[in-house]
Amino acid sequence: MPLTTTTFRLLLIISLVMTSTFWACKSQKQDSPEELTEAEKRMTEHALAGLEIAEGLELSLFASEPMLLNPTNIDIDERGRVWVCEAFNYRINLNPDNPQRAEGDRIVILEDTDGDGKADKDKVFYQGPEINSALGICVVGNQVIVSVSPNIFVFTDEDGDDVPDKKEVLFTGIGGEQHDHGAHAFSFGPDGKWYFNFGNEGTQLLHADDTPVLDQTGTAIHTEGKPYHQGMVFRCDPGGENVEVLAHNFRNNYEVAVDAFGTLWQSDNDDDGNQAARINYVMEHGNFGFKDERTGAGWRAFRTGMSPKVPIQHWYQNDPGVVPNLLQTGSGSPTGMIVYEGNLLPEQFRNQMIHCEPGHNVVRSYPVEQKGAGYEASIVNLVKGIDDNWFRPSDVCVAPDGSVFIADWYDPGVGGHRMGDTARGRIYRLAPVNHKYQVSTIDCNTAEGALKALLSPNLSVRAKGWTALHQMGEKGEAVLQNLWNAGESPRFRARALWLLSKIPGKEAKYIDEALQDQNSDIRILGLRAARQSDLPIMPYLQQLAKDSSPQVRREVALALRFIEGKEADQVWVSLAQQYNRNDRWYLEALGIGSDKFAEDRFSAWLEAAGSEWNTPSGKNIVWRSHAKAAIPMLGELILETPTALASERYFRALDFYPKSQTHPVLERLLNRDHPEQAGINYLAIRSMAPANIRKSAKVKAQLNQLLSDLYGTEDYLRLVDQLELKEQVPQVFRMALDNPANSLGQQAMVLLREYEALNLFEASVNSDQAEEVAASISILSMVGNDESLKILNQVVHDETKSMRIRQSAIQAMGKGWRGQHLLNKLLETDSTLVEDLKIAGANAMLGSYNESFRQSAMEILNLNQGENPLPPIQDLLAQKGNAEAGKAHYQQYCSTCHVVNDEGINFGPGLSEIGSKLSKEAIYGAILNPSAGIGFGYEGFLVTTKDGQIYQGFITSKTEDEVILRMNGGIDMPVDRKKIESMEMMDISLMTPGLGQVIGQQGLVDLVEYLSSLKTVEEFASN
Repeated sequence: MPLTTTTFRLLLIISLVMTSTFWACKSQKQDSPEELTEAEKRMTEHALAGLEIAEGLELSLFASEPMLLNPTNIDIDERGRVWVCEAFNYRINLNPDNPQRAEGDRIVILEDTDGDGKADKDKVFYQGPEINSALGICVVGNQVIVSVSPNIFVFTDEDGDDVPDKKEVLFTGIGGEQHDHGAHAFSFGPDGKWYFNFGNEGTQLLHADDTPVLDQTGTAIHTEGKPYHQGMVFRCDPGGENVEVLAHNFRNNYEVAVDAFGTLWQSDNDDDGNQAARINYVMEHGNFGFKDERTGAGWRAFRTGMSPKVPIQHWYQNDPGVVPNLLQTGSGSPTGMIVYEGNLLPEQFRNQMIHCEPGHNVVRSYPVEQKGAGYEASIVNLVKGIDDNWFRPSDVCVAPDGSVFIADWYDPGVGGHRMGDTARGRIYRLAPVNHKYQVSTIDCNTAEGALKALLSPNLSVRAKGWTALHQMGEKGEAVLQNLWNAGESPRFRARALWLLSKIPGKEAKYIDEALQDQNSDIRILGLRAARQSDLPIMPYLQQLAKDSSPQVRREVALALRFIEGKEADQVWVSLAQQYNRNDRWYLEALGIGSDKFAEDRFSAWLEAAGSEWNTPSGKNIVWRSHAKAAIPMLGELILETPTALASERYFRALDFYPKSQTHPVLERLLNRDHPEQAGINYLAIRSMAPANIRKSAKVKAQLNQLLSDLYGTEDYLRLVDQLELKEQVPQVFRMALDNPANSLGQQAMVLLREYEALNLFEASVNSDQAEEVAASISILSMVGNDESLKILNQVVHDETKSMRIRQSAIQAMGKGWRGQHLLNKLLETDSTLVEDLKIAGANAMLGSYNESFRQSAMEILNLNQGENPLPPIQDLLAQKGNAEAGKAHYQQYCSTCHVVNDEGINFGPGLSEIGSKLSKEAIYGAILNPSAGIGFGYEGFLVTTKDGQIYQGFITSKTEDEVILRMNGGIDMPVDRKKIESMEMMDISLMTPGLGQVIGQQGLVDLVEYLSSLKTVEEFASN
């Protein structure tokens, strides 16, 4: 029976009774599909009881195990059959304890043959190891496009027997094999083109013969900058020709959704634990700010004007040249998305995005409204896991009748590389109460039948109708024209217009009609259609340059991106003159339309603006321009701002120019009459190149004054770092000793290591001042290179020092990878170590990353790991924990690497909302076996330099010049790329697995109780 909210509580009670017994036996082993019992199948249906459904809708189970397992992506064909990508072999190299199919993963077709709303027939379309962990499937006619890095496969079923007759590689070379950040699903667009994307592991796009795919400008597609970074969105003709890059610099843009007007929507995932997942309107040619556009630096890298708010920081939202986010959705693991253009669901969900957020066990809609040249959105839930946080919706799709199908990965956790369950997988159907699932047959051999297919809410049906009408040409024009003129639904008219604009010889007629339409979305579509035609585009841009809608003018600006010449410049000037200073969307569209011809566009605007350029809107145009002529104007704007803080946005804009061009302006900013001139002096000098500073006596004098005034602060250290002031080493050393236990000491230590000045500690560890010795040891413990370890080793063996000092030194040796290896060797072979030193060293090694080192330490301490072993996770789940006691354990052990609500050290993933993302079972698994599921971006690396030094941590930023490694303690260590010999990813987590043994069984239960109580705030405001 379908579930409504009225039956929810009754079924929940039944479900909870059954689950307690079910999970107790289930956890003991992972069953193969063939071993599933009838009780387990019944249990699947009772899982519905844990889901809350939007008013007026009901959820029914369409299919479950053993028909399918672990669905990652689905599509629905014209017959209403559900095509499923299974990922039973998900992360097989990282989850060796899970069962595996040697014959590979499957594409499964599920069918309801008797009309009762449940699949009663399943067949395997294809199975093979080359589609292990496929993340995308798209059914278009007799072709099935399967996305599975490194390949995009096209399977063709020529005879309709559901067995592919051909398997061809469309694209290859895509990074992210067995990785969620690789190739994602294709989608059929309203213009007849194919849309797709890949995440930031994608790296490149190659043809089947391994030659580079070229974009619309003839540039090879890769993610090394120049011009593209990270995740991208693409459009191409069916068959893979004429590939265009539509946007770039996403992290893991999981699935692109295209509406009837050709507008693109996506979700994107943050670096885990940073509450910065987002929804984007994909502005064409936009940079979406996951990395620094200029350098490729990560979001944690310091820059002028850096927002204290992590979501804004995370996506470089304060940078000129970054498209704003539509909606911040907090933490999560966003996956599949559609635009629902049916009329079966309630009004509030029609023509809106519907999106899966498995990190929060929810399927959402994001109702969108126009706002200036962009949009604003809110959040409305359709299906929410309330009592069963194993509900992991991975994809959503619309059936031919307008009902919505949801794939449920069903797992205790999500994100990272972990997979806790291989025995389940579900497909649900969401529809109005008592709506029966029926699929009508559509005959596309006639224009009328093809038109009916074109109006379907289902993309496979729509694609069939589109293709038939396109092939008919003028023979299909009459029915399309009737739809175009009907005026009943703008989206239906839009579908007709796309086809009418592609009838040879009729393009101009229908594009002209569209550009004069009262509906701004239709006018936008008309311009988009014109850009896809062979018609001259400039007359259309001139016609629309003063359109009443800022959204239409936005599209005109975007269309200017690759058009050079005075006519184009004048259109751009007209657009700029209509810019409203509060509309960031419009400003970024202007920037996209001018970037490639910035000097000409900006000069034309200045000529038109004259002395009136310095308006609120004009200031923003100067800030965004990137034209050389804007540099002195940015200097003027800096002096106009009332505070140094407010001026930072203009200093940041200067970062986008060569320093040789900005230096004269920066020097002129010094010692003026600004109300906060000291702050302006600091920002100006910090923005200069060291070589330029050395050439100017005026600047050097001001720098010396700043250094004197700022000593003892973070700003002082930043000046020393950015300007490479090695002569300041003695002062930096003193700062390190004065601040051994805070971030100032850490930053000072990083500079001392970078400037090769650690030898200064040789004298300080021999000081007769106990505080200085202790501070030196504390600082050296954070370095972990040969020089620091040599000094610590000398202290350990110096019998003139107190035992307390020697013990602290040997413990300091055990804080890094290199030091642990040296300390382990000392403990095993150094007969001069007295018992107190051995005990101190062994205690330090209990937290080692190396299991054998931990075992050796336990033997020294006479700890028997076999005594009082922890029970299985299912037994732990049955025990009651105390969240307050667990919080104390977090503060003592976990806060040294993790942040909860701004408390703790920012090393590993943030835990502020971990209870919403992971079930208790998954949290236990993450603590007891952290290497089984390492979050993407938190993989440990061993960075070896050419002089033999080895550093351990995870990479937060990587540019052409340096790699920044976040080390234990939250220390960011820059390493010059020219000095790096190798960077090797570790196969174990940087989190050690022994915490459960340290805090004991009840302590572990309490800790998990606390962590599971850390829940999300349901809705986040848009930026």
